[in-house]
Amino acid sequence: MLNRLYTKFVSLLLFPLHEKIKKHKTVAIFRSLEQSQWQSKQEIQRQQNARLTKFIDRARENVPYYRNLFESLSLVKGSIQSKDDLIKLPFLTKLEIRNNFDSLKSNSSGSVQPFTTGGSSGTPLTFLLSNERISHDVAEKWRATRWWDVDIGDKEIVAWGSPIELGAQDKVRILRDKLFRSTLVPAFEMDDKKILDFIELISTVKPKMLFGYPSVFSLIAKVAKEKSIDVSQLGIKVVFVTSERLYPYQRELIEEVFNAPVANGYGSRDAGFIAHQCPGGKMHLSAEDLVVEIIDKEGNQVPDGEKGEIVVTHLATSDFPFIRYRTGDIASIDPEPCACGRGLTALKDIEGRTTDFIVAYDGTVMHGLALIYVLRELEGIEEFKIIQESKTLTRVQIVPSGEHDSGELNEDLSQKIIEGFKQRLGNEVTIALEYVEQISAEKSGKFRYVISKVMS
Repeated sequence: MLNRLYTKFVSLLLFPLHEKIKKHKTVAIFRSLEQSQWQSKQEIQRQQNARLTKFIDRARENVPYYRNLFESLSLVKGSIQSKDDLIKLPFLTKLEIRNNFDSLKSNSSGSVQPFTTGGSSGTPLTFLLSNERISHDVAEKWRATRWWDVDIGDKEIVAWGSPIELGAQDKVRILRDKLFRSTLVPAFEMDDKKILDFIELISTVKPKMLFGYPSVFSLIAKVAKEKSIDVSQLGIKVVFVTSERLYPYQRELIEEVFNAPVANGYGSRDAGFIAHQCPGGKMHLSAEDLVVEIIDKEGNQVPDGEKGEIVVTHLATSDFPFIRYRTGDIASIDPEPCACGRGLTALKDIEGRTTDFIVAYDGTVMHGLALIYVLRELEGIEEFKIIQESKTLTRVQIVPSGEHDSGELNEDLSQKIIEGFKQRLGNEVTIALEYVEQISAEKSGKFRYVISKVMS
């Protein structure tokens, strides 16, 4: 009873106050999303089209990049009125954003801050994020959380690995997380002791929800099962997973060990929260905020049910617009309605990029992002691929950026990579740097940027 009352206190008072202080419009957006999800698919589409038209016209008027683009294409106000009309515009890529960073910022922009993607794609991207986009992202995640009968203020354990989050644990944030009953745990290095400590923390806290990487929770579940540690009666209502592809065997293991359903989420820092799974099993798009196209290899929109690359137009990015942004991920639009009754279109067959675990020389298992962040922080690297051949050899394929005329990184940068990898993998490990002109896809056609042959 007291737990429920405290959750209501947080969700109805503390969290709204927190968002107001941060000048976010999260609460109003959330309330609107709670209503709109029950509208028909056709009504949601109609409202999306109206918002898309206004968003594009605002970009044409206020964003130098799009003002010039529209002029060069002889497009006028009102030229884009639906998803089908978006084919009149070129795609936005990471390279385009890098090359036109300043001109992509709106002349009427409010306060913005730079954000950098995690780099699991091998190509980290810096872009600008405003309170508008943040408010919509938080509201969409909040709505999806409520689908599973849990709420902000319920006990939560978050297994995360981004230094952006883990490096921001100042006193104010620690206090906030404590008040919201959210516990953040680093998810990079996962040796036997840390995994057992994690299991002990879960058993002690008895959270209503877990949130993090599917690879982390499947590893924890595997150890709990092997050690005959029962975590099935803790009252966990749902395990939210995101940031990686969720494999069926991972879902089965996590659900079996924790006795709780797994709710998959798909999105990214740059493209936003794209889709969330509901209890009915569908991956519902955040259709009020995102226009999602599925395109073939020639860049043409494909019919519902047909696989292709996911292209996103985010309608809450007025200050730094993401219009027809290529994600590099593969999926299809689900043509079947969901049993839950929501009018939100759904994605299916999502084949996002995957990030493997790697194994240090001493046997410590750590998230592949631990190595990715070594490379992400360095300038002069266009793309990369990490292949762990054995505990004593890791190869790093690198595509240097244009400023390196020799096609190789200088000695200082090379040494920083080697030292950073050795700090995580062990001094006994050989780090072989290989310079290539491009990163090749796997036989399946998908790209993987961290591959461990030790874990396979």
